[in-house]
Amino acid sequence: MTGVFPEVAFTLFGIPIRDTVVSTWIMMAIIIVFAVVINRKQPVLLEMLVDFLADTFTNVMGVSSAPYLPLLGALAIFIAFANIISIVPGITSPTKDINTPLALAVVVFFSVHYFGIRQKGLWGYVKDLASPIFLLPLELIGQLSRTLSLTLRLFGNIISGEMIVAIIFALIPLFLPLPMVGLGIFVGLLQAYIFTVLASTYIGAAVEATAGKPKKDKVD
Repeated sequence: MTGVFPEVAFTLFGIPIRDTVVSTWIMMAIIIVFAVVINRKQPVLLEMLVDFLADTFTNVMGVSSAPYLPLLGALAIFIAFANIISIVPGITSPTKDINTPLALAVVVFFSVHYFGIRQKGLWGYVKDLASPIFLLPLELIGQLSRTLSLTLRLFGNIISGEMIVAIIFALIPLFLPLPMVGLGIFVGLLQAYIFTVLASTYIGAAVEATAGKPKKDKVD
């Protein structure tokens, strides 16, 4: 299955650089160029995208998503591009390398706890996390398992799509694979939506106890 699984593109100072890493660099450059061009030519499109993402995450979280929009929006855009960038000849999808979904899931894992602690304070967050105390081990297992779930869900869907397209293209190398490419784009966008919606759900759960409540003024 050459071309489906990540391959070493070159070595840098003795460190092997995979083709998915190169694709990530190219994809990031494309995203930056798109953002600059659209901001200059059609800034209303960027406003519509931001409003769409903000409304989507707010509806999921039940609180204003504004404090979390930079993270969640960046995840949504990055994953969407990463999932469908393979339609460009010579560029592979970064998310077909399990290291990329794992890194994204780890970012979500630490972000959930960061936002929870920022909202409730360290003691308040730990107290909510370990309430009742005998459920703390199960809570920790659940935190780790959903990180693994985010990783495998994204990686599994993308790599399976790549394999199906590769097999069909090998058997029927003309026009029939095109609908599969279209399906791959749809699945890639859907997986980006699912990943970020789950991330927003986890963050919303971490901050919900005090979200929207005004902080008490300190008395000297």
